[in-house]
Amino acid sequence: MSNTTAITFVIYLVAMLAIGIAAYRLTSSLSDYILGGRRLGPGVAALSAGASDMSGWLLLGLPGAVFAAGMNQIWIGIGLTFGAFLNWWFIAGRLRIYTEKASDSLTIPDFFENRFRDRSRMLRVISAAVILLFFTFYTSSGLVAGAKLFQSSFDMSYQSALWVGAIVIISYTFLGGFLAVSWTDFVQGILMFLALCAVPVVTIMEVGGWNETVTRVAAVDPSYLDAFSGMTFMGIVSLLAWGLGYFGQPHILARFMALRSANDVPKARFIGMGWMVISLFGSIFTGFVGIAYLSQGNVLGDEEQVFIVLTNVLFHPVIAGILMAAILAAIMSTIDSQLLVASSAITEDFYKQLFRRNASDLELIWIGRLSVLLIALLAIWMASDPERSVLDLVSYAWAGFGGAFGPIIILSLTWERLSRNGALLGIIVGALTVVIWGNISGGEFAGGIFEIYEILPAFILCGATAIIVSLFGSKVSPEVHEEFLSVKEDLKRAQ
Repeated sequence: MSNTTAITFVIYLVAMLAIGIAAYRLTSSLSDYILGGRRLGPGVAALSAGASDMSGWLLLGLPGAVFAAGMNQIWIGIGLTFGAFLNWWFIAGRLRIYTEKASDSLTIPDFFENRFRDRSRMLRVISAAVILLFFTFYTSSGLVAGAKLFQSSFDMSYQSALWVGAIVIISYTFLGGFLAVSWTDFVQGILMFLALCAVPVVTIMEVGGWNETVTRVAAVDPSYLDAFSGMTFMGIVSLLAWGLGYFGQPHILARFMALRSANDVPKARFIGMGWMVISLFGSIFTGFVGIAYLSQGNVLGDEEQVFIVLTNVLFHPVIAGILMAAILAAIMSTIDSQLLVASSAITEDFYKQLFRRNASDLELIWIGRLSVLLIALLAIWMASDPERSVLDLVSYAWAGFGGAFGPIIILSLTWERLSRNGALLGIIVGALTVVIWGNISGGEFAGGIFEIYEILPAFILCGATAIIVSLFGSKVSPEVHEEFLSVKEDLKRAQ
């Protein structure tokens, strides 16, 4: 990386810290820290949800997969697109209204407890534990990716790179909470969008046009042009099943809960889906045109470096610095959201509910900030060994949240008969299925049906358990019935 590129890169990091300091001045209550006071506009909510969702996978993982195997990698993008659209269409408005009516719930475990009137607090504790477990590993994987980016960009040692990246992310999340995370995600989402538009377009021009690009790719391997090459039915189903994960991701659902109003959902959905579709196309074509450009004697040691290589070779150092910052933006936008949701689980779902129900907002804000530090330090410790593979846990955590929470979120918003016991057992069955299925698929029983991505059986078993247990339970209380009807009426008015 040239000095000019490095300076541009550092300016970006300083700007993110400045946003955190600005958000600090606007954070005065626990609702501000956890949900930004429910005052996100549709643009910020949409891009923040998209940026926190995609992570470094969008600029490193997906282009690298297409570069290595060709267009048969598009199925995961198709599954994610349909999943995200259905999440915006069916879940966003309902969740925004219901979480406010259900005692102004600030977190998903908080909503579950209030929605089902769970006096035992078991539902809150179990769901909060699932969040903490998966997000700690999820955050660690992101820190590894960030460390490797700093290491390759600034010729730093792995440990130094790990701490530099972590300190920047922790600082603005610690200071500004949800507002800092959402505003920085908004900026990062724009940066990611522009980068994924610029890199493939400039590369195609450099190669000599689209027809020449396709010709060169075909010359490398004709199968790279075929979306079905090497794919089995179960393989396609597994990739499409990634879309089911959206319904249970706490860091994405939090953006729905933080919208100013359910009336903002249609506009936010339009912005969010437009951003996502174009960004996914840009990511796929970055890997595809990379095959054509790098086929002429260029050597690429790591497929996931294709975006970085094209950026450094084809762009002016200042522009390259901005585009390189987009990679860090993708990583940071996910880690900060995960840190905040995990710290919210500790603050709202453990500390306040189990130990200090009368704690002041200021006390809870500082408990939240200390929780960010605690979780981040644990994640840094897990990521401190560069040889330790935690990146595979991204798909594992995605399956865990989608399989454990997804069906319960859908049913709790659309079926008033869902019971507390049904929701609790559904979450447990879904989480356990992900763990057990994941171990079986990689063990002596690997192959056949067990090669299906674990989110699909977990999602089905979680939903089936919740429905069956609820049907054998007692009737819905008048209080829950009235609240459910009230949500339906508000949703009709919002639409």
